Amino acid sequence: MAEVIARVALVEADDSHRESLGRSLAEEGYDVRSFDRGEAALEYLTHGGETDLLLLDWNAPGMAAAALLRQVTSRGISAPVICLAEEAEDGDEESALAHGALDYIDKSRRLPILLKRMSLVLDGTKTNPSDVPEQVESEAQVQIHGDLGLRLAQGRAFWKGTRVDLTLTEFNMVALLVNRLESDVSYREIYDLVHGQGFMAGYGSNGYRANVRAFIKRIRAKFRAVDAEFDGISNYPGFGYRWNSTPVAGAVAVADDGKTALAAA
Repeated sequence: MAEVIARVALVEADDSHRESLGRSLAEEGYDVRSFDRGEAALEYLTHGGETDLLLLDWNAPGMAAAALLRQVTSRGISAPVICLAEEAEDGDEESALAHGALDYIDKSRRLPILLKRMSLVLDGTKTNPSDVPEQVESEAQVQIHGDLGLRLAQGRAFWKGTRVDLTLTEFNMVALLVNRLESDVSYREIYDLVHGQGFMAGYGSNGYRANVRAFIKRIRAKFRAVDAEFDGISNYPGFGYRWNSTPVAGAVAVADDGKTALAAA
């Protein structure tokens, strides 16, 4: 029996497409469990069902996809989500990413494109195994930057001594920003870290920026869950982001929507 690449929960309302896509994924080595509605998949995952990846029909009937994504997060379901769309409406992609999806793909894209995107998402959620106990980590495996601590071997981040629950992809983004301390890192460079150099997504030549903004928004939220005053990541509108080693009182901070606001002194 061939080795299973990963377990996939497929939510697809269209019977024909669900059967066809499920069969194609199975032929590629995926263990597929199919559902016609998001609620059924949520019930399965909430009550002990396991999956490595959730493929979600953005236009499935029943619970709205955005609400379903919120439920996935609130119930502690850690599987990454890729949304599939029949006809994308303006703002749908950004909404999906903002609610926790890692990717958003038009159903018209060829199967090899979907398989590549699935592989990239799955690779980004794998943890880095380490045989080195945390208490004997070498200095090369630990980076300290002010209140931030990075355990490189385990892919773990700590803020003021408290662990920040980042995914491996989010950890790698923070590490990239920190390794370019006080320098601006472009949207493109951050996106390439997730999907590979030159990869394109979204609408138009700059469509990938919505993906990066959604990632940074989630990273900020996770740090602020530990420290409500966290302000370590600033935005250079139209270009990218930077990690601030020491936030400056009274400095101008720029939110993800491009609006400026005076940082608290």
